Amino acid sequence: MVLTDLDGVVYRGRNAIPHAVEALTRASLTARVGYITNNASRRPSDVAEHLERYGLEVSPDDVVTSSQAGVRLLATLVPAGSTILVIGGIGLTSIVEQAGFTVTSSAEDAPAAVIQGFSPDLGWQQLAEASFALADPAVPWVATNMDWSIPVERGIAPGNGTLVAAVHQAVGRMPVVAGKPERPIFDAALARFGGERPLFIGDRLDTDIKGANDAGIPSVLVLTGIDKAKQVLAADERSRPTFVLEDLRGLSEPYPVTHRHDGDDGTRFVTVGDATVRMRAHVIRVERAGDDPMNLLRAGATAIWDSGLAIYGLDVDPQLYGGE
Repeated sequence: MVLTDLDGVVYRGRNAIPHAVEALTRASLTARVGYITNNASRRPSDVAEHLERYGLEVSPDDVVTSSQAGVRLLATLVPAGSTILVIGGIGLTSIVEQAGFTVTSSAEDAPAAVIQGFSPDLGWQQLAEASFALADPAVPWVATNMDWSIPVERGIAPGNGTLVAAVHQAVGRMPVVAGKPERPIFDAALARFGGERPLFIGDRLDTDIKGANDAGIPSVLVLTGIDKAKQVLAADERSRPTFVLEDLRGLSEPYPVTHRHDGDDGTRFVTVGDATVRMRAHVIRVERAGDDPMNLLRAGATAIWDSGLAIYGLDVDPQLYGGE
């Protein structure tokens, strides 16, 4: 089973990322492919239609959203059929209704819980209603996700995390969170798709990779989105990917073996393919660059991660991250 993030992996803005559609289509011939998104503003059917425009064969059942994970979490906190104050758009309200809950937009209806997800139409009135309902500490509060920002056509805009923070400042407590990097969305995907050998693909270490690691799912970081070589080298222990790929063509290619060798003087040598780095004390240098920059990055990351030392205390050869 292959689970994949969307923005930065499948597409960027309005355009499909090169090789992504072909690679995922090839993967679907031998494995179930599921699409996982923190975006709570769109229904699974909307996401599926979007992906089909790039040439992928996707049904709504192939999509797990943070709204779905949030409602699944909500069902463990309140009785079936409860009245729920929904702060969000149709991508959230439709899922809450499908789960058999009654949707309200007013705290005066004494909701059993509040669930909050992003919508570009949210304003002060909706956030205030959430604050009024959450004045009662017995009322559970679920957030679909805590993404602080979202990419839009004109640039970077505030995400659901910023709107949740506004309510938090008013009520003095935080919600339970369903989306990446928290476990509920991964648990929802595993429950939906099954499979004994899941693999999760993402482009962000702090949400995609950390979340997959915490859920016990092997992870792939693809360098077509947010995080690049420098972030890979600096990744903390909980955010380190199992595999690092330049793009999704690597899904169908053999992954190179990592070899470690310690010299007599305490120098550690790490070789991946024909690339070798050496590390002694806090200094890491390129011994042999080889023909593939990805293998050099993999070797450098392994040496740094094995050392147990923080990146800010190391003297790292700029060649490992392209001097960026």
